[in-house]
Amino acid sequence: MLLLYLLTFAATVQAQSQLLPGSCNFESNTCGYTSDADFTSWTLHKDGRFVAVDAAPADVQDDETAAETGPQEETIGVLLSPALEQGEWSCLRLVYQITGSGSLTVLQRTEGKSFDRPLWSSQESSDSWVISSMDLQNNTEPYTVVIEGKPAGSPGSSVAIFEIHISPGYCLDCDFEESHLCGYNNLWNANVNWYVGGGRGQLLHNNMPNDHTYNNKTGHLMYVDSIYAKTFKEVAKLISPMTMVPMSGCLSFQYQRSEERGNLFSVFTRDKLGQYQELWRAGTENQSDWSGTLGEWIPVQVDLKAPYSVQVVFEVAFNSPRGGRVAVDDISFSPEFCSTDSEPTFDPSVANCDFESGLCRYTQDQVVGSWKKVSVKPNIFRNGDHTTGAGSFLLAHSRLNPQSGYVNRLISPTLPGNMKFCLRFYFSLRGITLATAGFNQTDRALAVYLQQQQQSSSQEKIWTQGEKSRGIWIGTDATFQTSKPAKVVFVSTCRSFWDCGSVALDDISVSLGDCELTAASLLSSLPGHCDFEAGLCGYTQDKHSDDADWEWRRGPTPTSYTGPRGDHTTGLGYYMHLEASPLLPGQRVRLLSSVLRGSRGPQCLRFFYHMYGSGTGQLSIRLSKDGEDVLLRQLSGEQSIAWLRATVEYQSDSQHQIVFEATRGSSVRSDIAIDDIILEGGPCSEMEIKASVGTSNEIE
Repeated sequence: MLLLYLLTFAATVQAQSQLLPGSCNFESNTCGYTSDADFTSWTLHKDGRFVAVDAAPADVQDDETAAETGPQEETIGVLLSPALEQGEWSCLRLVYQITGSGSLTVLQRTEGKSFDRPLWSSQESSDSWVISSMDLQNNTEPYTVVIEGKPAGSPGSSVAIFEIHISPGYCLDCDFEESHLCGYNNLWNANVNWYVGGGRGQLLHNNMPNDHTYNNKTGHLMYVDSIYAKTFKEVAKLISPMTMVPMSGCLSFQYQRSEERGNLFSVFTRDKLGQYQELWRAGTENQSDWSGTLGEWIPVQVDLKAPYSVQVVFEVAFNSPRGGRVAVDDISFSPEFCSTDSEPTFDPSVANCDFESGLCRYTQDQVVGSWKKVSVKPNIFRNGDHTTGAGSFLLAHSRLNPQSGYVNRLISPTLPGNMKFCLRFYFSLRGITLATAGFNQTDRALAVYLQQQQQSSSQEKIWTQGEKSRGIWIGTDATFQTSKPAKVVFVSTCRSFWDCGSVALDDISVSLGDCELTAASLLSSLPGHCDFEAGLCGYTQDKHSDDADWEWRRGPTPTSYTGPRGDHTTGLGYYMHLEASPLLPGQRVRLLSSVLRGSRGPQCLRFFYHMYGSGTGQLSIRLSKDGEDVLLRQLSGEQSIAWLRATVEYQSDSQHQIVFEATRGSSVRSDIAIDDIILEGGPCSEMEIKASVGTSNEIE
């Protein structure tokens, strides 16, 4: 992808009246931006024009000295903006370059919050300056823009920033009057491309129209011409910046064509997977008006619903060199829909359910069998629910109620058509006995169908069980799309009473978009959240005051009758674990969070723990501050064979760390595990389920 008209920034005079505080071109100073003293300093280039953080130069030393010093530490430079107060929506455009290898991240820091909110990140190196755009949503509180550069350790690697440009409005807005073109790009084609028109500098045509912004030859516009088209269906694409936050409203633009035939002009959205969805097409309804509109600017308004990141693509296809010319100008976005009749963006959370307070909006087909709401008290014989370990879930084909039938159907609320959805849920296959295991009764015991609202007999299978859960909760997902309103149906089946294992279901959630797109919103991508799927998320082992390390593990633990059989996140992923075998009774392991900023209000820590084994020791949660530890919570002894959720509310007005400390108990059956840590500002919203260890089940 070639950046369009990323021209001579040095020759461009910005319209200062449109720039907001926080903008900087680094001509002679840093405009109030400062380097965080705890990290490597950003340096203003001696000739001005940009700031950079460079990889630390390798020390010249012999191999023996290098071996003693060990690997070089990572270079991190943190650049902090002055305090910004911008109540209205604005757009931050960053002109940057990553040389060699490294990464650049932009975050938003609000006073009183322990974690910065990620806005954008890139690891792509470039031989030239690159533009990235990010929307800054309405914010009633002052905030700081945090720019974190991490050049890799290889010689010559650096991260540099040429310009920071903050302007009012949305990043989709553009009149093409400035050299950065608002971050719009041309997808390069050998024969047809979008060019900048106007400014009295026409290279290919002298008969270019006046622009729409100023209605003269001085203003600028974007245009594409068929003059060099050589093959059938030559396509030119003008691509907007990627939206970074959910947006719904009215997309407006002006366009004109020089010919009524010979080209096809369309507008699409394109997601991060490269999937297109058409928003608008210049259609036959305009053909009767061509005589009056050829060469004139035509306004267009179209509803845009972008609940996840998309780009807007202006695409023109030509069928010959005589396909004419298409021009575009004055693209803008409004949070109000174009028509008052537009349906609001569908909220998929209506189909979410954790079954703690009933079936939510789900219903059952009473003609056949029924799912039963079940709760299992924490005990060492049966696994509890997935939500908390001590809550409720649904169970089909319970041996306690075999008359319920061999087919059980759970039906979701209606989902609208012409949309793509991601369905996520957890299932567990249970009730396997030695007498029936040979029948393989758990194979294909659960399937999910899509049932169109008008045709109850027409069902499309969108997921079927392919993984044996071994009695643990397994998280899975399915992407689906329907042209008409439809319902999701969970169907559990078995062939007979003797060939029928129980099927458990919990924590159903539905989101808009492909599951691959929404995966970015899972735990590990959010500040303060860690599911350990991709590593330790900034948590570190305490090398000074413990006896060993927490182990990053997947699957069951090596010692029988202790430890989890899988993680809490997906059942097939990773968790942190104290392996008791190599330790002596009383020895401990400590895991430290990154350094957290203090805040005026309460903080909420939620996590899942697993303490199963006859010799289990202690799990302590501590607050480390000023060299001292304060005990926040302590759990002792065997708790349950299930993952259980814990919540801890605390307050600290200064820098601190959270410490997870596990102590080995009296025997090797003393494994302790933690997973899915969430640290958030504000009080804990839900009460922790208090349940003493028992051995019974409750079926409502």
